Amino acid sequence: MRFNTSDLKTERQWRAATGYDKARFEKLLAIFKESYLALFGQTVADRQAEIEVTPSLPSEEDLLLFTLFSLKTGLTYDNLGLVCGLDASNAKRNQQLGLRVLQHALTTAGKMPKREFKDAAEFAEHLKNEAELILDGTEQTMQRPGDNEVQKDHYSGKKKRIR
Repeated sequence: MRFNTSDLKTERQWRAATGYDKARFEKLLAIFKESYLALFGQTVADRQAEIEVTPSLPSEEDLLLFTLFSLKTGLTYDNLGLVCGLDASNAKRNQQLGLRVLQHALTTAGKMPKREFKDAAEFAEHLKNEAELILDGTEQTMQRPGDNEVQKDHYSGKKKRIR
């Protein structure tokens, strides 16, 4: 990879690249290493010692940095590869690997947000101690009403068709 954690000098750079400050990154890295070992039974270095190709991400630290950077920046795989010195398919493969380990780490640590509920009652139970719930309902598609008067209630006038 073209950059690593030693290139991140300030807290601003840490947050810009990963979304974390250095201390939180280090805490996450410890959990990430444990999860990698639990999933694969060996470290990144041990796994890569078995292959003949020079590894692009030679440590758990590099894999975590790459994964968080890819999530933070939202680059396409082509651009992510260009920035990190990988080809697009390798960037995708490494991101998927990193996400798998990160999900395992966050789940094991009890920090992974719950994303699925079997019904509204379970959802309500999950949020019973929350003071406020914010839902982003912008840009929701809807069936266009047939009645002109009802259409006016749902039309902002901002979006015009391009001809």
